[in-house]
Formats: sequence, C-alpha cells, structure tokens
Amino acid sequence: MFTIRMGIPEMEGFWDTLEKKVEAGATSREEIKLYKKIGKALYLLSEDPRYPGLNSHEISSLMARYGRKVWESYLENRTPAAGRMFWTYGPGQGEITVVAIEPHPDDKSNAYKSITLSSMGEVLK
Repeated sequence: MFTIRMGIPEMEGFWDTLEKKVEAGATSREEIKLYKKIGKALYLLSEDPRYPGLNSHEISSLMARYGRKVWESYLENRTPAAGRMFWTYGPGQGEITVVAIEPHPDDKSNAYKSITLSSMGEVLK
C-alpha cells in the first residue's frame, strides 16, 4: 500500500476545496462525479499503481522536462477529453504524489507540452 499525497500548492488546494464543497453539500452534479472518479482512482492507486483499470504508464516528455519519472493514470476512459491523473513516486518511501489532474491532451505532436505539474517539494524541479 502507498500513502497518497497531493502536489503543492495546486493539487492540494484543488482537492481540499473539492472535499470541503462535498462535505458542505455545495457541489454541482459534475463536481460530485469528478470527486467520485478521483476518489476511486486514488484508492486504486494506493492499493496498486499497476491496477489494470488505471492503465498507468510513464510519460517520457514529462520525465524529460521535470527530470523525474512521471506516470499518467486514467480517471475515465472512452469519453471526450477523458480525465487523466499525473503522479510520481515519493518524496518518501511508500509515497505517491499526485501532481496534476487534466483532461486527456488532444494534440498528438505536443500532447503534454501544456501540462504543468504541482511541486512535491524537493523532488520536482
């Protein structure tokens, strides 16, 4: 099992805000659906990053840009602009840090150029 962390500050802020809205009952249907998809993906990721339904795979262009292995996992599949979660191992042993949640990039030639990753402190540049 892995401990899941959220990247700083973007992912941590995004997740905290979404959780508070859900707890307060102040969410739209789309936000509730997103919350459930992310929650399920986080659970599966913590149990087994190689879980088949996540379809986790390394993204070489992000590795080249950030100097660290970055993986992409599915939040959903077979939908337009399907959600993707980007993550990396660390910073500590047995930890995974989610560094971005984005729609699947459309542009095949420079698909990941517009993806910006949250920081996990000393690990990502």
